[in-house]
Amino acid sequence: MDALDRKILTLASDALPLEERPFMAIGEQVGISEDEVIERLRALKEQGIVRRVGAVVNPRSLGWHSTLCAVQIPGDRIEEYASVVNAFPEVTHNYVREGEPNCWFTLIAPDVERTREIIREIEERLDVTVLDLPATRTFKIKVSFEL
Repeated sequence: MDALDRKILTLASDALPLEERPFMAIGEQVGISEDEVIERLRALKEQGIVRRVGAVVNPRSLGWHSTLCAVQIPGDRIEEYASVVNAFPEVTHNYVREGEPNCWFTLIAPDVERTREIIREIEERLDVTVLDLPATRTFKIKVSFEL
């Protein structure tokens, strides 16, 4: 990652321009083409430096339901767990942590009923109990990296 990559990431993490061609706008700010911005971000993603570039939408503003879920999975079943959970397009994050419960994922669906259906299906397929932890209060944290 060079200085230009850092500048692109700083601009993108602060606020991706709300324009028809946001990468062109970033390119103009750093003195390169839209295609080069896109290619640099693609390379950073392939290197594992960038996980995702995209909008973050507040599900509640759309009338949707989101929830954080946790489950304890034995180490030798993590791959099976990941395969089951990741099969649902409503799962936006899925990760393993130390401690108990060790597996966490988030769901965003059109309604509470759909999140409950997914949780029931995961419980049945894995023979586990999923802890459903919907937010009772939301805290918005702005993430902006000065690289």
